[in-house]
Amino acid sequence: LDQIAGTYLNKSVPSWEELVGKGRKAVKPASLEKEKLADFIATRAAVIPSLQEKLAAELESFDLITLYNRVELPLIEVLAAMEEEGVTIDTEALAEMGIEIGEKMAAVEGEIYRMAGEEFNLNSPKQLAAVLFEKLQLPVIKRTKTGYSTDAEVLEKLAADHPVVERILEYRQLMKLKTTYIDGLMALVDPATGKVHTTFNQAVTTTGRLSSTEPNLQNIPIRLELGRRLRRVFVPGPVGNLILAADYSQIELRVLAHISQDPYLLESFRKGQDIHTRTAAEIFDVPLEQVTPEMRGRAKAVNFGIVYGISDYGLSRDLGVSRREAKEYIDNYFARYAGVKAYIDGIVAEAREKGYVTTLMQRRRYLPDINSRNYTLRSFAERTAMNTPIQGTAADIIKMAMVEVFRQLKERRLATRLLLQVHDELIFSVPEGELAEVKALVKECMEGAVKLAVPLVVDLKVGKNWYEVKKES
Repeated sequence: LDQIAGTYLNKSVPSWEELVGKGRKAVKPASLEKEKLADFIATRAAVIPSLQEKLAAELESFDLITLYNRVELPLIEVLAAMEEEGVTIDTEALAEMGIEIGEKMAAVEGEIYRMAGEEFNLNSPKQLAAVLFEKLQLPVIKRTKTGYSTDAEVLEKLAADHPVVERILEYRQLMKLKTTYIDGLMALVDPATGKVHTTFNQAVTTTGRLSSTEPNLQNIPIRLELGRRLRRVFVPGPVGNLILAADYSQIELRVLAHISQDPYLLESFRKGQDIHTRTAAEIFDVPLEQVTPEMRGRAKAVNFGIVYGISDYGLSRDLGVSRREAKEYIDNYFARYAGVKAYIDGIVAEAREKGYVTTLMQRRRYLPDINSRNYTLRSFAERTAMNTPIQGTAADIIKMAMVEVFRQLKERRLATRLLLQVHDELIFSVPEGELAEVKALVKECMEGAVKLAVPLVVDLKVGKNWYEVKKES
């Protein structure tokens, strides 16, 4: 507030740090004299009406007033309610997982020592490097100022050279799971309620997506089955309640179809076709019925890669194929989906001219490096220009859905509670007696959040915890 008042009103307003101090010298607000605290609050409050007028005009000038009034302002109440509600954690199941992961780590550690022929400190990059590059003579991929690099990227490249590397990667994943998600989550459970209360950050990401901290509940690992099983500890709370998970199906690809107006993408989504199977048929030039699971898997990587501006090099790494083959996939994709190619070229050109890109709700992302002479910086800005309107629009859509779902739950006086938002997914705690009504309500609100050129589709899953939810018809 003090910075904004200085910028827009040329007024000096005391900051929070000026009141309580900073760092170790900071005092608790409760220890301040009431008169001093009251003066501080009154001084800051006094500038708000003047600021409101200035900032409203600013929002109007950037065509952001609708985004503010329809999405971000009402979302504050939704997020506050979610944070206050919290999520119930099955601490017994969490403790059992901690023991299981500890035993698994010990077993993997033993395998590593056996393969390496000696014991060493697995958590010491220096000792690990000595084993890998001096004793086992594996090729050096990257050096740092202190010696050989043993980061995840290096280990993934070395995985095919010696079986011990795969075990080291597995050990690191287990260690991360144990320290960050098992021990970290247990430490944040409120002993009085058995819940964790995350903080949803509304205005942090550049795309408009929400983020989550203390704990980060939007980043529960899913690469390992053990990581996926961690979701089992998230339970609905009240006896008789169930977890309802409502997930947008391929929302970013649907937004791409709407923005690009590519006729083949539009047709595929309007007909309810499986978009990955359709893309596989196009890039491999085979009939739909001849698409194999492997073809579909590769097409899926192409579909999502295109959204993020993937290169032939990036796709070749993801799929484990040659760059020539990866380039052929991308070229075949653009040959069929020419509207997508036109969108990508057009949005990059627009970003070069304006210096920013927007979502459908006019949320802006500025791209200072879009015309940079530095290839790396410019390439990243170009990929950002391609993806932001898609990812940002998807983020705006789910926020609008959250606002409407929350409004209707409140209006109908239902006991159902919205617990979490994980990018394209909403998680609810639902009394069994409300399930049918809430399923219909959630599906209608999410699929009708905004009118696109293709239908939005929401998949509903129900279960006794977040891991065991099953798809509902």
